[in-house]
Amino acid sequence: MEGAAKSLCQSPGCSMQVSRIMRPDDANIAGNVHGGTILKMIEEAGVIISTRHCNRQNEERCVAVLARVERTDFLSPMSIGEVAHVSAEITYTSKHSVEVQVNVMAENILTGVKRLTNRATLWYVALSMENVNKVVEVPHIQYGSPEDQEEGRKRYEAQKLDRIETKQRSEDIILPAINVDRQRKEPYTVGYSQSSLIHLVGPSDCALHNFVQGGVTMKLMDEVAGIVAARHCKTNIVTASVDAINFHQKIEKGSVITVSGRMTFTSNRSMEIEVFVDVDHVLGRPKEKASAVTAFFTYVSLDKEGKALPIPMLKTQTEDEKRRFEEGKTRYLNTKAKRMAGAQKDQ
Repeated sequence: MEGAAKSLCQSPGCSMQVSRIMRPDDANIAGNVHGGTILKMIEEAGVIISTRHCNRQNEERCVAVLARVERTDFLSPMSIGEVAHVSAEITYTSKHSVEVQVNVMAENILTGVKRLTNRATLWYVALSMENVNKVVEVPHIQYGSPEDQEEGRKRYEAQKLDRIETKQRSEDIILPAINVDRQRKEPYTVGYSQSSLIHLVGPSDCALHNFVQGGVTMKLMDEVAGIVAARHCKTNIVTASVDAINFHQKIEKGSVITVSGRMTFTSNRSMEIEVFVDVDHVLGRPKEKASAVTAFFTYVSLDKEGKALPIPMLKTQTEDEKRRFEEGKTRYLNTKAKRMAGAQKDQ
């Protein structure tokens, strides 16, 4: 496939591809394919190949569950009528986790032209079908070279450390922005654009374990982040990238989740939105409301011709908002430096 990297895994069944034509109900208000739809397709490919691999050698039946998605860039918008080709490859396995790398290509079926729209790296763990709290060991893969295995190990250790650090920060709370009187809020402030969505997890949201699929959660997160971005800019907006998404706990059927987003940083051409997913276990034994998923989404504003528009500067009012703005600025500058370094390396 165009844009695909050299295969790192020599084991059978390490790669797969699925394709689907994009339809009007996949579109956002700007007319492009919704970023959350792309994220959902990426996760579905990942869970299929991971579950297949984990059941290939294990006698104990299990299902792969999403634990983390690394930073995902939206390189090019996808249009309605194009065919999305999602290719997934297992590139590393530890004792209890699977790394899957996914490429998304958009094909114009009238001309046959293809272009790369997304690259993503996802991490899964395997849970027993008999005991949802039991993590099953993952079958190893055969690597193309010792160097491939060592690079995979480094990625595994890095994401493990980041997950621990993010878990410690996830105690932060966003109070749901329900029935906010925006006429009393100053435009371009955090409180003015802050948004929330409350969702009851039903059977159609869940996988084999009756726990919500990671792709469903990411789609809801992208919708809320998009509302925050649109309220801030009052223009058409599109997803530019998603920072690492960490899944801290399982969300079971019948739970009520609150997806909340707030603006944290704006540059001249982009805006960062922090999104939290809190879960309330309303059925069965009462439990405290807890943070389940966290991530940062980056959006850009576009005019009718698809050209980038300037972003109104975020007005910070509290010390916490000022602190989060500076943290967002640091993430923005670090990402910009990495992108420039990558471009120079490719030249």
